[in-house]
Amino acid sequence: MITIARKNLQKYFGYENFRIGQEQIIERVLSGKHTAGIMPTGGGKSICYQIPATILQGVTLVISPLISLMKDQVDSLHQVGIPATFINSSLSYNEVNERLMDLRYGEYKILYVAPERLESESFINELKNLPILLVAVDEAHCISSWGHDFRPSYLRIKNLIQELPSEPTILALTATATPQVKTDICSQLGIDEESAIVTGFERENLSFKVIKGQNRLDFISNYIKQNKNESGIIYAATRKEVDNVMNQLKKQGISVGKYHAGLSDAERSMQQDAFLQDDLNVMVATNAFGMGIDKSNVRYVIHYQMPKNMESYYQEAGRAGRDGLESECILLFNAQDVQIQRFLIEQSTYDFGRQKQEIQKLQSMKDYSYCETCLQAFILNYFGDHNEHSCGKCSNCIDNRSAIDITTDAQIVLSCIIRMGERFGKTMVASVLTGSSNKKLLEFNFHELTTYGLLKNRTLKNVGDLIDFLTSEQYIGVTDGKFPLLRVTNKGREVLLNKVQVMKKEEIVIVSTNSNDELFDLLRKLRKEIAAELGVPPFVVFSDSTLKDLCHLLPTTEEEFLLAKGVGIQKQQRFGAQFIEIIKKYKEEHQIEQTVSKSSIISTKDKIPSHQISYESYKDGLSIKDIAKQRGLNTVTIENHILQSAVEDENFNWHELVPNDIEEQIQGVINLVGSEKLKPIKEELHSDISYFMIKAVIMKSGV
Repeated sequence: MITIARKNLQKYFGYENFRIGQEQIIERVLSGKHTAGIMPTGGGKSICYQIPATILQGVTLVISPLISLMKDQVDSLHQVGIPATFINSSLSYNEVNERLMDLRYGEYKILYVAPERLESESFINELKNLPILLVAVDEAHCISSWGHDFRPSYLRIKNLIQELPSEPTILALTATATPQVKTDICSQLGIDEESAIVTGFERENLSFKVIKGQNRLDFISNYIKQNKNESGIIYAATRKEVDNVMNQLKKQGISVGKYHAGLSDAERSMQQDAFLQDDLNVMVATNAFGMGIDKSNVRYVIHYQMPKNMESYYQEAGRAGRDGLESECILLFNAQDVQIQRFLIEQSTYDFGRQKQEIQKLQSMKDYSYCETCLQAFILNYFGDHNEHSCGKCSNCIDNRSAIDITTDAQIVLSCIIRMGERFGKTMVASVLTGSSNKKLLEFNFHELTTYGLLKNRTLKNVGDLIDFLTSEQYIGVTDGKFPLLRVTNKGREVLLNKVQVMKKEEIVIVSTNSNDELFDLLRKLRKEIAAELGVPPFVVFSDSTLKDLCHLLPTTEEEFLLAKGVGIQKQQRFGAQFIEIIKKYKEEHQIEQTVSKSSIISTKDKIPSHQISYESYKDGLSIKDIAKQRGLNTVTIENHILQSAVEDENFNWHELVPNDIEEQIQGVINLVGSEKLKPIKEELHSDISYFMIKAVIMKSGV
């Protein structure tokens, strides 16, 4: 069966080889073995259940907390020819019932549901009527109380599986499982932990950076301007900061949106859709813009503030570069972030044990922010994927900036904080140092301090940035509370005693990730136009990775076009001609003679459309049931293949499928109820008349 799986990977998704771990997982699933797959974000977890779904005769049930992702997944599957649907709170009662009915009639291969649905006994009873052969538990870490996103509704999954008469295979998938969480997932779902497939957590196409002591808004503004055509996400810890960052960027004419729980459902949906459709380049968001943002062409993720734990950080950062292209993950760190996250934990976590656990995780995130060794290695070690090797491209590995001695300036700042009684915040300290005539400052007689105006040749913002740097390096401490106050740490006092020298490296140089590729931009523009016509996000049509491959291959024939990774038969037939036209024109204008090597073109036999293969077997006298068995497909798929081929074959004898008398009965009902939905037609006919016959009559009348 794994041979069929490989063929289906090429047929539907346009890839010749599975990624690491995918084939092992799929092979186990097709053998009926319960399996856990732990793969990095962007590692292709969905393929691990989507390919088996094309082979198994029944329905694959996917349990996912990601309502926003369900529609994207279903849209993407429809584009490649795999029938799928979802049931969640966005649907009406009648829509849910209609989809359940269609599932019973074999209209869909994959059903996505939210875990909260499992709390309904009536819904579970509906699922019992479906031939569910595989249950895929996506974001499986949500089942563990040790995980960073525990959801009690996930605990219902085990009971559901026990109640299903079809005794389905279980597949648990996640990207962010520590060894403890992995054990919990396997225990909860009855999976042998020893057989869990862990592919490693490394994302080789991502480069990580931690930047301390630089003005965050200035950095973000400059970075976006350097990468103005690229998609990016900026995460902030609070709604207030999201609004602030978004407003500042908008004033500079940047195409930016925002997303947080304070917005209405309609506004959040509108902002998210605009970002997915590439109408907005940048999204500023809290972690409410959470799991399931399946946008493959995000080139950078910037954390404006440190998140509360490594699981959240790696999951959010992992939304960059899902298409495998080089992308950046940047954390802009300020020591005050630790206090903010601790405050948020204390406000939202009432269980003492859970709170203690969250604070320990916060400490690990703080350790990462101050880490001086390889950042990628730190992350991998956290998840139990022990690695002592340097990645060679994170900000620590490549840091060759020269440093300057700022000990004197640091002593001035630290001395001023002490002379002010360590009872004021950053703005007041900076005001004293720059010689401000602020009324409150004068009331405290701070203008009489010896440190007053010692940095008057600098701006208030510049001195504030210096204070942020000294804070990030732990020379200055910040108190808890709504109005954080500055104090000098023991490390800072050693600076005042001339025991420690303070060195500050040059600011990080921002490098553009733009490709500046003329053809790539032309293909990207066409992709967006096609996506707008179809009402789907551009990455559903083709990923950036596919467009890059097309720029490299420069295909001008259908056979050559199929060589690009991510191009399957269905997409080649639907979109190939439009992209080939642009590539041909580009090659002519630039006098490019390059052609794809003939030796690399896959044989024509391998590229025969799947429906034609089924049709040839049908013409050779095989029954639909025999063809399905031979090809490892379900009978509904083979029926659709034959109908599609019949439409293409003008000599086809439709009476082979539907005798005249039955055709008349079906046509009579269609005249009464219409042909938009199959179910109303079926309900008016004798039970012996199949959906296949009804579809044949409808398709024949359209020929």
